[in-house]
Amino acid sequence: MGGVRGGSGQAGGADSGVLGTALGVVLAFSLAEGSWQWFSTYLGLTLLAVVLAFGRVPVREPGGPAAGYGWNLAAYALVVGLCVALALAPALQRWDWLFPMPGTRDGCVQAGRYESLNARAALGDLAGADPEALGYAQEQRSRAAVDDCLAATTTRWLPVYALGTAVLVAGAAWVWGRSRRAG
Repeated sequence: MGGVRGGSGQAGGADSGVLGTALGVVLAFSLAEGSWQWFSTYLGLTLLAVVLAFGRVPVREPGGPAAGYGWNLAAYALVVGLCVALALAPALQRWDWLFPMPGTRDGCVQAGRYESLNARAALGDLAGADPEALGYAQEQRSRAAVDDCLAATTTRWLPVYALGTAVLVAGAAWVWGRSRRAG
C-alpha cells in the first residue's frame, strides 16, 4: 500500500500527473497563436481531468509544517486555475455575455472595419473588377483582425480568471481540509 513518496508527500503517480499537466499547459500556451480555438478547451479539460484523477487535494497533517502545506495547496490551485483558464479561453473570446470586456469589443470591431477598408485600398483600381471577390476579401481580413484583437485581449485577461479560479480552489480545499480534521 505504501507507494513511493516524493518530497511533496504525494504518491509518485501524483507527482508525474502534475508534471505532465504542467508540460501540457506550457505546450498549449506555446501553440496558441492568433485567436483561441476550441482545441484549447479540449486541452484544458483533458489536463484538468489528469489533475483531478492523479492529483490529490493537499491536506495539512496534524503537526505538519504549515509552509509545506501552503506551497502544495498553492501549486495545486494554480495548476487547476491554469487548466480552467485554458478551457475557457475560446468561450471568453467569443461570448460577450461571459466576458464583457467593456470598450474592448467595440475597439476590435473598429479594427475590423479598418482592415476591410485597407483590403479595398490595397486593390486600388482592381476593386471594381469583381465585387464578390472584394467583399469576400474584406470579410476575411475584417474577421481576422477582430479575432486577433479579441484573442490578444482575452490572453491579457486570462491570468485574472486563472488566479480567481486558483483562489476559489485553494479556499475550498482549505475549508474542506479543516472540516475533515474537525469531523
